[in-house]
Amino acid sequence: MSEKKRVFSGIQPSGLLHLGNYLGAMKGMLELQDKFECIYGIVDYHAVTVPYDAAAMPQRKLEAAIGYLAAGLDMDKTSLIVQSDVPEHTELAWLLSCITSVNKLQDLPTLKDKLESTGGFLSSGLLNYPVLQAADIIIYKSVLVPVGKDQEAHLEFTREVVRKFNGLYGETFPEPKSHNTPGAVVPSLTGEGKMSKSIPSSYIALNDPPEFIRQKLAKAVTDPARIRRNDPGEPEKCPVIWALHKIYTAEDKRRELADGCRTAGIGCLQCKKVLSDLIIADLAPLQKRWKELEARPDDVRDVLRMSAARVRPIARATVDEVKEKMGLART
Repeated sequence: MSEKKRVFSGIQPSGLLHLGNYLGAMKGMLELQDKFECIYGIVDYHAVTVPYDAAAMPQRKLEAAIGYLAAGLDMDKTSLIVQSDVPEHTELAWLLSCITSVNKLQDLPTLKDKLESTGGFLSSGLLNYPVLQAADIIIYKSVLVPVGKDQEAHLEFTREVVRKFNGLYGETFPEPKSHNTPGAVVPSLTGEGKMSKSIPSSYIALNDPPEFIRQKLAKAVTDPARIRRNDPGEPEKCPVIWALHKIYTAEDKRRELADGCRTAGIGCLQCKKVLSDLIIADLAPLQKRWKELEARPDDVRDVLRMSAARVRPIARATVDEVKEKMGLART
């Protein structure tokens, strides 16, 4: 077994992957592969807590796996699992739910947003979503979780669960910390909120062809003061394009673009073209691998099966340890 400390992060198989996923979580995952034992999950049990298309679920899981492998996950260093292939996750979640108050779960800020997608129907699964998420992380005794900033509340909840369990039954789990990338929050192209697959005009999909990327960025909101080409502007008042330039564009080039914006030396379309070229170049290798993997779906399924077989002994050992400490060991 590896002596490296472990990392876990999960993504729901709920549709396409976009630039927000890539910059906010996936790049963080790639950064950790050489230093940690990384386990990443396609968390299908989380996906069934809100309305979904059961017939489409198998393909969505496959597409999520293709996206992460195309992004550069190295299967010699990393495991990529489907959550439901490792049933110990739900076994641990049940045990953790027995030390978690309903009031705490009802107070989590993300519950309100999720209820909007269910029409107000609060299933016990949806209420206990954070407990399962905590189990996903700590079953591998993970020390880091690459996440976007929108998940910080859930990660703090996980740390609270760890402290509660360790206090009741003895030191068992480390408190996981977040690992943020420079793109931990990627703004929506509309200028409101973050990129979201539920809002088609808000995102750049990872498999968008170059012409789509250029078109989407061309429509993105800019500084409202720049009505005409020769109107000066302020980069910081261009929340979408400038936020992405801070991620993609070298500092000296950013200074040049900022000066051009403030003096009307360049137009918004020229500024967007510079950004488009950088994003297209960044995604080109990923898109090439994506097409190759789409043509070999059975190879992707084999990766998922082998990864589950690799990590289940880790998960089983943790659940057995927890059951022993809780007085539930086999007699």
